[in-house]
Amino acid sequence: MVRWKWLGVLFLALAGVVQGAEPVAMFEPEARILFQGDSITDGNRGRSADPNHILGHGYQFIVAAKQGAAFAEHKLEFSNRGISGNTVLDLEKRWQKDTLDLKPTVLSILIGVNDNSRGVTLEQYEQTYDKLLASTQTALPKIKFVLCEPFTLATPGKERPAAWNEELAKRGLIVAKLAQKYDAAFVPFQQAFHDATKRAPAAYWIWDSVHPTYAGHQIMADAWESAVRTKWGKK
Repeated sequence: MVRWKWLGVLFLALAGVVQGAEPVAMFEPEARILFQGDSITDGNRGRSADPNHILGHGYQFIVAAKQGAAFAEHKLEFSNRGISGNTVLDLEKRWQKDTLDLKPTVLSILIGVNDNSRGVTLEQYEQTYDKLLASTQTALPKIKFVLCEPFTLATPGKERPAAWNEELAKRGLIVAKLAQKYDAAFVPFQQAFHDATKRAPAAYWIWDSVHPTYAGHQIMADAWESAVRTKWGKK
């Protein structure tokens, strides 16, 4: 009796996983989804073909694990080329090798926090970001973009100056504008984290005002999937 009860619980748990992983319309069979960005996307990813570490830990891993397991028949291919410390200018230097040559069908980008700290002006940020998107659309006409808003939360003891926060918010507005220009999904991470602080303090979600905790990465994964569903709907 105990055995059958345990099997019933296991069945319900597995069913819940499938039910919770609704298909994403843009994830067509054999879609290639590339995550690009800085340390938040890097997630200490492996630099080898080891599938246990290749995506790193974070929102990109959560999205890939959930969709990849639920829809194995689609043979989705997820990859990560985020590099810790990168700005949009760094992305530009490696764009051919780390983006165009991989020929993604879906490209997700999160960049801006390091630009804010390393003197990349708002004008440089917008112009370079725009250039990367334009060149990608030319090379890969059918590509779909997911543009992610850079974000911050004031973690006690690690707060950023008000001027820094204001400039990061302006970068978020630039990303939203580019998303509209390129018919991309826009992921409002800042709002998602503000909403999360109604349930738990900032430090529960982001430990140093910039980098999410494991709980924070789940907030990101949920916001990412919500944004792409809003943009492209279900299958």
